[in-house]
Amino acid sequence: MQFIIMAYDGENMLEKRMEVRPRHLENMSKVEGKVICAGGLLDDAGKMKGSALVMEFDSREGLDRYLASEPYIREGVWTKVKVTPMNIVILNGEKVGK
Repeated sequence: MQFIIMAYDGENMLEKRMEVRPRHLENMSKVEGKVICAGGLLDDAGKMKGSALVMEFDSREGLDRYLASEPYIREGVWTKVKVTPMNIVILNGEKVGK
């Protein structure tokens, strides 16, 4: 099951985000094969204001376990997280789903 995660940083979190980023990336490497794509959301000035991730887990519970370990959540960088199940149909220009 695929999920899109839209996570938004709290106010004035850019410095804290950059401090926590190595732990965030290390944690993501622990769920090898679960991350389809991930990147920072940018404001109009090009500064990071959050993250968008597309991940695949067997269940929502599996995703919730991952999110419970996420340093950006545990250390207060992300203050709003929205999770939506999705169905990937096209990946890298190729039809992979229906």
